Amino acid sequence: MKKLSCLLLFLIIWHNYASAQDASPYSHNGVAIPVRNTGNNTLIELIKADSIFNFNIAVASFEPGKRLAWHSHPAGQILIITEGIGYYQERGKPKQTVRKGEIIKCQPGIEHWHGASANTGVTYMAIYSSQKGNTVWLQQVTDAEYSSAK
Repeated sequence: MKKLSCLLLFLIIWHNYASAQDASPYSHNGVAIPVRNTGNNTLIELIKADSIFNFNIAVASFEPGKRLAWHSHPAGQILIITEGIGYYQERGKPKQTVRKGEIIKCQPGIEHWHGASANTGVTYMAIYSSQKGNTVWLQQVTDAEYSSAK
């Protein structure tokens, strides 16, 4: 029964994601994505937290070379890479290459960034909570930081 429930939840999420692909690209619920990224990204919120479920689920797609700014999540975040190749980096640590099927646990309060690799786009599902506060946005990731091994 638990497997069936999980499968049903996945199918509902995937259906909502596939249906939302016709939504206006490069927007967040129809509003242009703020300058917290390098542009030409798509963010589709599948599930918003409510009084029963205290987490959000969104799907983000990045064109090659595009990324988010440095940021942190007070309650942490889980990224499930669903397509392509991307990067994930925590402040002060080496940049990691991430690929389809990998899962990244962004620890609460840790500054990090993520986005597409230089030559390949990336899509991921993000699971996060706003219960302890919203995402804290910091400075843009510079081209030098993006290109460096650290």
